[in-house]
Amino acid sequence: MNQLVGERLSIITPKAQTTRHRIMGLLNGEDYQIVFSDTPGIVDPAYKLHEGMMNFVFTAMQDADAFLVMVEVGEKKFKNEEVQQSINKSKTPTLLLLNKVDLSNQESLEADVAKWKAEFPNADVLPISALHGFHIDQVMQWIVNKLPENPPYFPKDDLSDRSERFFASEMIREKIFLHYKKEIPYACEVVVESFKEEEEIIRVRAEIFVERDSQKGILIGKQGSSLKRVGTDARKAMESFFQKKVFLELHVKVDKDWRSNPLKLKRYGYLN
Repeated sequence: MNQLVGERLSIITPKAQTTRHRIMGLLNGEDYQIVFSDTPGIVDPAYKLHEGMMNFVFTAMQDADAFLVMVEVGEKKFKNEEVQQSINKSKTPTLLLLNKVDLSNQESLEADVAKWKAEFPNADVLPISALHGFHIDQVMQWIVNKLPENPPYFPKDDLSDRSERFFASEMIREKIFLHYKKEIPYACEVVVESFKEEEEIIRVRAEIFVERDSQKGILIGKQGSSLKRVGTDARKAMESFFQKKVFLELHVKVDKDWRSNPLKLKRYGYLN
């Protein structure tokens, strides 16, 4: 979606399950408005949090005029049979994007295309490289050709349905994913408590919630060094995104077992 919209709206890390929310990206042309709905990655739920993430996927599928399904070269199987069956039974136009073709060779790529065509028999299959922009123009043309005629849903100047607070929290969470290993990134939730835009600077105060005291210690690090590194990198990302100086204040708190508690997940926006 970032490549198509031309803005970095969804955070990206090498770790699975980085995206947790449904994020809309808006692209306006002379005769079209495309509303991209970027969902969390497909998972078999292990936590209540995962169930909420998968609800975002199914809600997005109900609303969509077209499906873009992205897999990677060498990927063995689709990660959720229920989603695959829903797509195959649907009459919604589907384009399967085989990503990271820059890491493959012609023989392997042809085998991958044949395999995914068999897995999604009603879909068109297109090899791409999101990183290098390979075949992105063809993706755009496919989408525009499949769009039904409707009046635009959003103002032409909008980039997303999400608030500035949301993007600030996502940038902090991205840096946590990049700087910590194992369970720490998955146990963290970021809440922006205050977002004040002044003439010269934006002042952001955010709280990072973890599930256990031991995680809090790891996140903060010796004399606060680890948290400071996250804060510095997140602040730079915000300054690039908002095109303004940012003062960022971070605090770490424990919210025990929040990923498994429906009431807490509702408070964080994962469950209705």
